[in-house]
Amino acid sequence: MLYLVGLGLNGKGYSREAYDAILKADAVYVDTYTIEFPYDISAILSQFKGKKFIPAGREFVEGMKFIEGAKKKEIVLLVYGSPLVATTHSAIIKEAAEKKIKVKIIHAGSILDAVAETGLQPYKFGKTASLPNFPAESYLDTVKENMKIKAHTLILIDIGLKFENAIKRLKDDCKKKKIKLRKIIICERLGLLDSKIYYNTIEKIKEKRVRAPFCFVVPGKLHFFEEEVLKSFAE
Repeated sequence: MLYLVGLGLNGKGYSREAYDAILKADAVYVDTYTIEFPYDISAILSQFKGKKFIPAGREFVEGMKFIEGAKKKEIVLLVYGSPLVATTHSAIIKEAAEKKIKVKIIHAGSILDAVAETGLQPYKFGKTASLPNFPAESYLDTVKENMKIKAHTLILIDIGLKFENAIKRLKDDCKKKKIKLRKIIICERLGLLDSKIYYNTIEKIKEKRVRAPFCFVVPGKLHFFEEEVLKSFAE
């Protein structure tokens, strides 16, 4: 059996079901490719004495060779947040199905639901975009599509991209694409005790010192309640 286990957004965000899966696993891999953990994961791992946790980088995860072991053993892949937010993990499920290997998904909190802390209503979000850590503006096509239907846009940020570089990219790319952004939302370290939310123009918000993980939200048409909540994050 292959287990894709979500750890949630902080060191206490995983479920009892996740705990039990780790406890009985023959091998446990920790996905270090799709996210840089914003907390000390060793605090979780230390609960399982004698259990070996193997870091799984990009080549390992995308290579998917570890799936073969799940034919005869209990294999766990630990993922920050929810195990199915990254498309890489969906590809793992497909690969396992082709090899006739059973897969168990253990869900947890993710940025997709935590972003509701902004006051924006979840059902008013359109497609999610990703700002890559290489030059590309195509993510803004998604923003444009959402703008047409007055929907909000969540923009995820690639691992390794610092805030000052990401916000500059957003500003410059919007200029190239002729997109006018009045105000944006920055979500910093949602799910952690030191999380913060900012709501302002790019010019004012770019001066903030924002730590990873963070994401951008481009608001669509705001309901009066959404607007009232957002005002509390304006600085």
